[in-house]
Amino acid sequence: MDIIFVRHGESHDNLEKRFSRDFITLTEEGIEQIKNTRTMLERYDFSKVYVSPLKRTLQTLSYLGLEGEEDDRVREMNFGIFAGLTFQEYQKEYPEETRLWMEDSLNYTIPEGENIADTYKRVESFMEDLIDRNENALVVTHEGIIRLACSWVIGNSEHFYRFRAENGSITVISVDQDYKYIKKLNHK
Repeated sequence: MDIIFVRHGESHDNLEKRFSRDFITLTEEGIEQIKNTRTMLERYDFSKVYVSPLKRTLQTLSYLGLEGEEDDRVREMNFGIFAGLTFQEYQKEYPEETRLWMEDSLNYTIPEGENIADTYKRVESFMEDLIDRNENALVVTHEGIIRLACSWVIGNSEHFYRFRAENGSITVISVDQDYKYIKKLNHK
């Protein structure tokens, strides 16, 4: 079985290098990326579509010409007080929180947000549910979620920073009985 991930197209917050906010939309470049992804998706077989409930992923789904079931488990990590800020901005505005985040980004919970380890648990729950259903699925989501899904293949969230998912790219995780592997990463 294949779990096919599509990262949303470039958003305005991506362009400005900000921790993304829920209401942010795609740029013109992001829309073009997804039009290209739509053509590539014709080569893939899936029977179910899941989508993060955030604006940029719903917009991506629309440009893919698909409908899907919203699932909160594949929404991007909540960056709390860092949302909407660049690194320089949150470092200046929240120096103590930035220090704590830099010391232990996996386990530190950003005020009013979440941590990577907890986000991993919801992604793990989602992935295990897909395995139980045993059907090829398409998931329109965010880089952080794709990175955590790839970490799930290896077995824990500690591998989060070893992966990247480019805007508009396709990543495929395959599961064959109890064997999980990354079949494609950043296919464009």
